Amino acid sequence: MRLTDSLALLPDVFTYSDARRSGMSDRRLYGLRDSGEIESLGRGLFRRAGAQGDPDLIEIARRAPEATLCLGTALARHNLSDEIPPVIDVALPRGRRSPATTAPARWHRFDVDTFPIGRDVLPVGDLAIGIYGPERSICDAFRLRHLEGSEQAIDALKRWIRRSGSQPSSLLRMAHHFGPRAESSIREALLVLL
Repeated sequence: MRLTDSLALLPDVFTYSDARRSGMSDRRLYGLRDSGEIESLGRGLFRRAGAQGDPDLIEIARRAPEATLCLGTALARHNLSDEIPPVIDVALPRGRRSPATTAPARWHRFDVDTFPIGRDVLPVGDLAIGIYGPERSICDAFRLRHLEGSEQAIDALKRWIRRSGSQPSSLLRMAHHFGPRAESSIREALLVLL
C-alpha cells in the first residue's frame, strides 16, 4: 500500500486511533505529518493539509461534541462586540468534563436544563460546533456580567437593538428562562435604551 493510500481511507479530521484502525503505522502517520500532507491539531488529532476550518474550533468540536461557543466569543461572531477574546469561551452542560486541548479555551458549565436554549450550529470544516444565537448570547452576557463586565452586555444589547428585525419581546421571553435576575436586568436596560 502506498503512503497516501492509507490517507484516502480517513476523513479530513481524524485521530491517531482512527489512523491506526485504518491500518496506518506510526511511521506512515508521522511521515505524512513530516511531509506536510497532514497537520497536527493537537495531541493525537490530525487533519489533511489544506482542509478548511479554524483549527482551534475543529479541535474543540472533535474533543467535545456538545461544546458551544458562548459569552464574548459568541458575541464577537454575531458582530455584537468589537472585542476579540484572547481565549475561546466554550460552554458544556454542567457535570461534563472539559477535555484537554491545545486550543486556547475557557470552559464554562451551564445548567443542563437551559443548555440547549438558543443553541445553533456553526460549521467548521467537515465538523460542526454549537454556538449560542444573538439573543441567548445577550442573556448570558447580562446574567454572567460579573465575568466580563456590564459594559460588554450593554454594548451588545445596543448593537442588537439597532439591527433590523430585533424584537425586544423575544429577548425578554428568552431571558425569562434564566430567572428573574437576568430578566429584570435586561428589562431595565431596554427601558433606558428604547
